[in-house]
Amino acid sequence: MTNVSLMTTFILMGLPHAPALDTPLFGIFLVIYVLTVVGNFLMLLVIMVNSHLHTPMYYFLTNLSFIDMWLSTVTVPKMLMTLVSPRGRAISFHSCVAQLYSFHFLGSTEGFLYTVMSYDRYLAISYLLRYTSMMSVRTCTLLATSTWLSGSLHSAVQTTLMFCLPFCGPDQIQHYFCDAPPILKLACADTSADEMVIFVNIGVMALGCFLPIVLSYVSIVCSILKIHTSEGRCRAFQTCASHRIVVLCFFLPCVFIYLRPGSRDAVDGVVAVSYTVLMPLLNPVVYTLRNKDVRKALVKLKDKVAYSESK
Repeated sequence: MTNVSLMTTFILMGLPHAPALDTPLFGIFLVIYVLTVVGNFLMLLVIMVNSHLHTPMYYFLTNLSFIDMWLSTVTVPKMLMTLVSPRGRAISFHSCVAQLYSFHFLGSTEGFLYTVMSYDRYLAISYLLRYTSMMSVRTCTLLATSTWLSGSLHSAVQTTLMFCLPFCGPDQIQHYFCDAPPILKLACADTSADEMVIFVNIGVMALGCFLPIVLSYVSIVCSILKIHTSEGRCRAFQTCASHRIVVLCFFLPCVFIYLRPGSRDAVDGVVAVSYTVLMPLLNPVVYTLRNKDVRKALVKLKDKVAYSESK
């Protein structure tokens, strides 16, 4: 990537708020970040040590937990630094490049992963007897790998377009992390073509994820309606409930930020908190509270730790 920028440092202005709220916000976001890392790490640990959870659905959940740990780490620590001191707002040009690439890489990979998870739920409900053979270890690995590769390609396009632009001032990014919309405003060149390419790139990614998810759920509903007992239909719906919740919470803010004309810095910053700070915490909470297998595995893990400590 060729760096034609005249600037070496940007200033992250952070979330719009009164200075008196610096300490309370720091405490709130720090607690959320710690809970996010611990919660997702526990999900990874529980699934890895419990052989009953070595199934395709939980394999994809381990990928999701790993992504969420790092997605939160890419943005939240720097946000905390902006709340601690004005000097913490500075971010070097190359660090900004790395942050934008990492954020879009992990975020788009998560979107692709939700699509794969919806396909997994479709097979589990519509082809129950053939599910194990259709969703083999090799198939799961190929699907997971494809999400990571697709996310990497999507992010590379975004990052290359952004940082091949010249930046000669101002240097203040009206956001708490390096993201495409606020950075484009700082370029001292015509960005209309770049904005269009980025819009199409994100639009194709979002549509490529959301449309298969919708189609999967249409097929799932058709399959569930064929179940004769109300108890069976209810159980089938419950297996998809957690996925439906996180998909809506993930895609709605992203569409609001990236696929609408114009932008408002204050509103975008607040909405961005939902998918950079809250969303990584939501996944382990939703999949733990709504999943009996995970809750049982957590209890077993706690009992094992308690037993080993008592020796």
